[in-house]
Amino acid sequence: MMANLTPPESLASKLRAILAKEDEIVVCPGVYDGFTARLALNAGFKILYMTGAGTTMSRLGIADLGVATMNDMRDNAAMIASLDPTVPVIADADTGYGGPLMVGRTTAAYINAGVAAFHLEDQVTTKRCGHLSNKLLVSPEEFTSRIRAAAQMRAQLGRDILIIARTDALASLGYDESLSRLKHAIEAGADIAFLEGVRSKAEARTFCMDMRELGIPSLYNCVPGGVSPVLSVQEAREVGFRMLITPTLALGEVFESVGRAYRNLIESGDTKGNGIPVRTLFESCGLDEAVEFDKKAGGKGFEGGV
Repeated sequence: MMANLTPPESLASKLRAILAKEDEIVVCPGVYDGFTARLALNAGFKILYMTGAGTTMSRLGIADLGVATMNDMRDNAAMIASLDPTVPVIADADTGYGGPLMVGRTTAAYINAGVAAFHLEDQVTTKRCGHLSNKLLVSPEEFTSRIRAAAQMRAQLGRDILIIARTDALASLGYDESLSRLKHAIEAGADIAFLEGVRSKAEARTFCMDMRELGIPSLYNCVPGGVSPVLSVQEAREVGFRMLITPTLALGEVFESVGRAYRNLIESGDTKGNGIPVRTLFESCGLDEAVEFDKKAGGKGFEGGV
């Protein structure tokens, strides 16, 4: 048998092809660990979004206040991307974690981790969640420098990753300044525009129209309880967004359901929770596929079953 030496399509190229279909919206569920990523894949999602807030809360047990390092984020993104190498992963990269050299290093690290797209923002390094108050911003020139550094590293490596430019300027500086920052980021090499904290459907529609005129896809960040309206997938598509992320969806579900189970345990001694069998849990994380892989390779450890 002849070996197949044709290189596979890169995940960044795959994502670019999806975004080229202008009548579609890319829906990306927020995942923050291997289990939530598996659940999203099992549900049938073809693109995942690694949430920075979820990564910080799950790995460090701290609110999203800029404490996660590049290594924290890169390692988590690499693990999630490894679960299904056919599924593009979009990942939060915060501010890039430093000056142009560090942003370049972050870009290379995310490319090597198998990430298809990442977003860089214009907050100061000691940042916070985009839906909290009193965010501090870097100058427009420094933000553009971050995007330019990412684009330079992408070109230098000759390997693709989509750069999502995110501005948090809307809350303090208004729409016109936000649009100006994004336009300069696009000129510097950004592929997708992310206006954080959009305040109404009308403002969202204006933003999407402005980006469409530039030929740039726009991203909507759906954060219930935040500063933006909660749009359904259909509403976001009608407004004109091309990509939708849900960074806190899984966090909210875990907060409610797991919190309830723990309260029931301490208050009433209920140990059964929802009663889902442990084998079912393992099967959701590839138990049968792992055993089959081992058998095909000639392993004997599971030949008696598990």
